[in-house]
Amino acid sequence: MTPLWFSSALLPGGWSAAVRVSLSDGLIVRVEAGVEPAEDDERHGAAIPGLPNLHSHAFQRVMAGLTEHGDGAAGDDFWTWREAMYRCADRLGPDDVEAISALAFAEMLETGFTRVGEFHYLHHDPAGMPYADPAELAARIIAAAESSGIGLTLLPVFYAHADFGGQRPTSGQRRFVAELDAFARLLDSARRAAAGLPGSVVGVAPHSLRAVTPDELREVVPMAGAGPIHIHVAEQVREVEDCLAWSGRRPVEWLLDNQPVDHRWCLIHATHTTSAERSGIAACGAVVGLCPITESNLGDGLFDARAFQAAGGRFGVGTDSNVLIDAAGELRQLEYTQRLAARRRNVLAAGPGWSTGRTLFDASLRAGGQALGAGVGLEAGQPADIVTLATDYTSIASRTDDLLLDGWIFAARSGAIDGVWARGRRVVAGGRHVAREALERRFRAALERFRG
Repeated sequence: MTPLWFSSALLPGGWSAAVRVSLSDGLIVRVEAGVEPAEDDERHGAAIPGLPNLHSHAFQRVMAGLTEHGDGAAGDDFWTWREAMYRCADRLGPDDVEAISALAFAEMLETGFTRVGEFHYLHHDPAGMPYADPAELAARIIAAAESSGIGLTLLPVFYAHADFGGQRPTSGQRRFVAELDAFARLLDSARRAAAGLPGSVVGVAPHSLRAVTPDELREVVPMAGAGPIHIHVAEQVREVEDCLAWSGRRPVEWLLDNQPVDHRWCLIHATHTTSAERSGIAACGAVVGLCPITESNLGDGLFDARAFQAAGGRFGVGTDSNVLIDAAGELRQLEYTQRLAARRRNVLAAGPGWSTGRTLFDASLRAGGQALGAGVGLEAGQPADIVTLATDYTSIASRTDDLLLDGWIFAARSGAIDGVWARGRRVVAGGRHVAREALERRFRAALERFRG
């Protein structure tokens, strides 16, 4: 049993001083508050639970910064970015996927994410043919999670069509598409591979209503069993317009009317939704997965988080395209975009006198754990996912309790996080992933192949 002592810690009931957390086999087995450190305790400053990253496409980290140039008179938007992403995906082999993912996962850990929901749709070889093991690339994601130490919720994606109404997939989508029987085999193989990774969870992800017909969706959803179900929905205005033309209903409206959406579901983006749709999501207990940095980068639009919060909605954050990996940055961007829309401050604070940082953190912790099918929080029985803040960091020093979170989220850069444990394994020390040098070497080799 490993005892860790913290000067303060954010427990489920709130902040406590002088906290000892005892770990065993990747889990928290005991939490004691108001205790003096023992001789064999490992001593640290302020501790908070690790955050779940509920939506990631890890391979896209390799193209970060490569699409930031104008597209001339035609304009540049999500759809032109998607074509660039397809070209990127065509150039990656299994070793590349593993190397890119491992460093992306390490960067997530360094910023305070301790579990990732990997929305994994890169399945086949560059010619669009299945590998001998249909879950070869899913197994590479699992290997990347193991080498980095991050907790993994693997979400194999079913992707069959180019657009609403079952349109034939394009050549750029050939590495993603599968028929139902082939997807079932891929999912079974992925589950076998993930069984060797402690704490892993496997769900399913019908990619979107654009990529999956209603009949296919009815087949895919039960494949999740008790696991999570994630889907992209209503990210783009064009998507909403095309869905209306196809079905007479908006995407979220159609989904709520035609699927048993419940607490297992995570609706990714849900950017362009009506008040009735947001109330419907809240009422069924589903989570909305917001990716504020990516959504801003792609010019998606703005989800009305303030109205959704008022309706009792649950939301968490993810890094999506991984153009910039930063847990605090996602929370900050979420609040700041709401401020710009409302032209006021502290929009998402839970009420008068409440810390905005604490509100964002608590909401994302709870909803992220729900969406990824994993326990969260510093209490006995939960995974030992712990983040320590560097209490000598300028925007954190001499602060306590919720002011620590506000200082980290709104006023810090790199260096505010000192240590990270994922399932009891120390993966970040002194703000740096313990295997960063080796993971960077593998990433650079993949980058050379990608650029070559």
